[in-house]
Amino acid sequence: MNFEPIRDRIRTTLVEETLPSLSVAVSRQGEVLWEEAFGWADRERRILATSHTLYSLASISKPMTATGVMVLRERGLLDPDRPVNDYLGAAKLLARVGQAADATVRRVADHTSGLPLHHHFFYADEPECRPSMDETLRRYGNLVTPPGERFQYSNLGYGVLDYVIRRLSGKLYADFMHEEVFLPLGMTRASVEVAPSLAQYAAIRYGGDGVPYPHYDFDHPGGSAVYCSAHDLLAFGRFHLGEQLPGQKAILSPETRAEMQAVTAHREPGDYGFGWNVQTDEHGRHTVSHSGGMGGVSTLLKLVPSEKIAVVTLANAACRLPHTIAEDILAALLPDYGARLTAKREADAVRPAPESAAEFSGDPRLRGEWSGAVVVPDGERAIALRFRRGRDLHVRLGAGFWSLVNDLQFRNDCLTGRFLGDLGTPDASRRPHHLHLDLRLRGRALNGALIARTEIVGASGGAPGRRMGDALSHWMEVRRT
Repeated sequence: MNFEPIRDRIRTTLVEETLPSLSVAVSRQGEVLWEEAFGWADRERRILATSHTLYSLASISKPMTATGVMVLRERGLLDPDRPVNDYLGAAKLLARVGQAADATVRRVADHTSGLPLHHHFFYADEPECRPSMDETLRRYGNLVTPPGERFQYSNLGYGVLDYVIRRLSGKLYADFMHEEVFLPLGMTRASVEVAPSLAQYAAIRYGGDGVPYPHYDFDHPGGSAVYCSAHDLLAFGRFHLGEQLPGQKAILSPETRAEMQAVTAHREPGDYGFGWNVQTDEHGRHTVSHSGGMGGVSTLLKLVPSEKIAVVTLANAACRLPHTIAEDILAALLPDYGARLTAKREADAVRPAPESAAEFSGDPRLRGEWSGAVVVPDGERAIALRFRRGRDLHVRLGAGFWSLVNDLQFRNDCLTGRFLGDLGTPDASRRPHHLHLDLRLRGRALNGALIARTEIVGASGGAPGRRMGDALSHWMEVRRT
């Protein structure tokens, strides 16, 4: 297979966009077609990337954690259709609407449990440290929609699943994944975080300014914490295609692997299974994949089961290159995919810029004043909404000033928008933030999440690198007054 044009594109893009590196691995029908890396794993120490360099995977950690959960299921320690609370300790998920018993392990795994948006980062050069999972659940373990009602991508759900693995296996999550998933699959260059013995092989995570990120942690390891080489991630993908490589153990049955790839949650674009994104193209071809993205990370693992194709692309910077290169690889391997990709790129080149979202035009059901509360870890904050007859919504937290809600939308009974405000909690107040509404109209109530969101910001206190934004969701409900 001639991948030289793709190699040229990688080399050119790394230079033009000043990206540190990209690592690639491709297999088809049981044969490894290409493994290669380009650029620097560590610019400062002049260490070149290789196909065995460990990259931070971000959300590709999710199908790995899901695999660990299914290992427990096959040992009879877990039923994915039982409430996840059955496997937790004193701290449980709390249903603010619906029933907590309906938040099964499966619904946590396919992002339909009712847990909202969540990501919370902690840096080695700052005093705040990751709390225990029990404490995280006490603060943020709120089901803000009825389980099964809606797909809401939630890192916290996979933090819950890694905690379930720890509780049921009696091992630390990192140890369980190493001993029961990575080593049996021959993945010697894979670990949760970077094991000390592998530190010399790990790629540095770089910001868009070319400065390394300080080391960071988060309260959802099962969703984001795995490091892996392109070579070993390809082995993981090939296992899920049904190939058993020399030295690999069959840690899951074919039936369980197929179950993980079955659609259980619908969304646009694409659907979701037990830890996997699942899509079907116009030719009926099934693809199973997961991507990852966070500070200094952009990754993709894509499988085409009907063709026994696995594609891995890993970068140690936030960029689009892993996705475009994966598209180019699939276009080279699948002629019909290539024809569609060419047509799509040509159409994108001449397509006008997307129109801005339609302005909020008001809805008679929303008019008037609403009052209620936001539940925060240390109690409640009063909140009030005031809908004008026209297109304005104002909000007031406690006894503060009224603020205008921007980017206001009301579609399918869901109200979203953002405004300036400060919840005043220790977690949210670590950095300046906006407050985002994500509410649903239910009769005479509007309820859901109020999310404290920080954007990517410069380093604080003169520390090097940059800081990613957090998203901390809190239960909110208001009623018409």
